[in-house]
Amino acid sequence: MTAAAAPPTVEELGWVAVEDAGAAGVARRVAVDCAHRLGFSEQRAGEVAIVAAELASNLHRHADGGALSVRCLRRGDVGGVELVAVDAGPGMRDLPFSSLDGHSTAGTLGIGLGAVQRLSDVAAGYSLPGKGTVLTAQLWPAERRGVAPARRVAGLSRPITGEKVCGDRYAARSTGDGGLLVLVADGLGHGSLAAAASAAVVDAFLGTASEAPGQIVDHVHRVVSHTRGAAVSVARLGDGSAVFAGLGNVAGTIAFPNGDRRGMVSMPGIVGHQARGVREFTYELPPEAIVVMHSDGVSDRWNLRDYPGLSRQDPLLVAATLLRDAGVRRDDACVAVARTGAGPT
Repeated sequence: MTAAAAPPTVEELGWVAVEDAGAAGVARRVAVDCAHRLGFSEQRAGEVAIVAAELASNLHRHADGGALSVRCLRRGDVGGVELVAVDAGPGMRDLPFSSLDGHSTAGTLGIGLGAVQRLSDVAAGYSLPGKGTVLTAQLWPAERRGVAPARRVAGLSRPITGEKVCGDRYAARSTGDGGLLVLVADGLGHGSLAAAASAAVVDAFLGTASEAPGQIVDHVHRVVSHTRGAAVSVARLGDGSAVFAGLGNVAGTIAFPNGDRRGMVSMPGIVGHQARGVREFTYELPPEAIVVMHSDGVSDRWNLRDYPGLSRQDPLLVAATLLRDAGVRRDDACVAVARTGAGPT
């Protein structure tokens, strides 16, 4: 496998529910605070503000149940702002056309999504009539514009209704031979203690040099015993295979565009407290397949057959779509999606 850019680390800053026109101001402030913290110039921070406000305003005008996630991305010593707009509105039949300046379905000027495309380093979307739309945008500092690498893995989490922090998290890192290691952690319970447990799991995952999923899960189990514990799964994706190990109910699935799926086996247990035996399982991973990992806050009844073309899109679009439609509101939820090849940016 050829070398590829290391996945960025992700800091979730929270979701803004777009229930009225004032939500655009909230989204703008959160995104600009992130940009300033990352050292963006005032001009570039202003462009972040425009993109955040346009995405939130678009949700208010056109969508039902819309929300905007604001995230900090870090790749080495450089940080970026990422925005994910998710709605269950009417959807669009022709998303590229709808993003062009001058096209509007609500009697407005129609310049919003065009501005998002122009000002972002990466902007992507997926929409289906009757199901809704997901839009994403990445903005990096002005001096790093236009160099965002293709993304092979992405994840997204959302807290249970009523909580500000999420106890479910994902993380990823590259292997020495150009493969991927992907982790999803579900901290027990909800709130700050669950979030602390999953954060400790992620720190242990990123801090070990091991590249064997079983060894990583065992290492994490020993390191996070001071927390309330978590369900954890780790997958290593390489040329033609996936190696998977887990303790607890974090699901791993190899999914095909035609709707076929193959589940990967996780053993009973709680990382940090109960580990009767960690085992690795190896599965064939064809080039057209993707790997989907999610916490039990996401139903396993999703099927890619219901989303034509989605599996070929940016992994974040896949994760956000599945989180929207299969996420259970009575629990924290997290979805991570990965492919072995370098897919769309």
